[in-house]
Amino acid sequence: MIPLKSEKDLEMMRAAGQKLAKVIRTLRGYIEPGITTIEIDRIADSLIRQENAESAFLGYKGFPAHICTSVNEEVVHGIPSERRLGDSDIVSVDVGIKYQGYFSDAAITVGIGKVSPRAKKLIEVTKEALMAGIKQARANNRLSDISHAIQEYVEKNGFSVVREFVGHGIGRSLHEEPEIPNFGRPRTGLTLIQGMVLAIEPMVNTGSWECQILDNGWTAVTKDRLFSAHFEHTVAIGESGPEILTNYN
Repeated sequence: MIPLKSEKDLEMMRAAGQKLAKVIRTLRGYIEPGITTIEIDRIADSLIRQENAESAFLGYKGFPAHICTSVNEEVVHGIPSERRLGDSDIVSVDVGIKYQGYFSDAAITVGIGKVSPRAKKLIEVTKEALMAGIKQARANNRLSDISHAIQEYVEKNGFSVVREFVGHGIGRSLHEEPEIPNFGRPRTGLTLIQGMVLAIEPMVNTGSWECQILDNGWTAVTKDRLFSAHFEHTVAIGESGPEILTNYN
């Protein structure tokens, strides 16, 4: 069952999205060489509280932090720690909030200092793949049109899309139906309808798409230990096309 959002729901989700976008814009300014990922987590906690919101991740199925910080070969669900970011690292920061009963979810990947040309291209392609997918989030398109657009853009640029983790619906729950793979054939799957709200989130690897879960039970890493990047927006399917609710640009 895919819940459709009323106009009142969408008003609240816009508010949650705007608050999350503000958090990410501010947080991004703190991410520089020398900072630890646990410091990023603490800053995010403070920024979320300033918006009168709460972390959507802390305690979710036992997750121990306010945000996810995934460094270099870490794909998603990295746990903030005393790891200090240095020149040439990249870090994916995934932030979810709950505001007055509604959830919003978004992610960015940031290069630290002077990153390699390959890593820089990985970040750019992942962000552009997200936008390619969002363009297909229109009423009467099919769910796989989003998936196919992401995969096609990523692969034509020489990277691979992760299979094990997918996007999702979002609203009064952090994870709702439907699941949104980042790969697939076009014009298949359910028909998109105005009022759906989706968290679209390509995870893109430099090498193979295959991943492994570390012993902490959370952090996914690339099997070949090459870099990975992650971008995400919460998107409403509106009357005139997709509406990005978490526009942190």
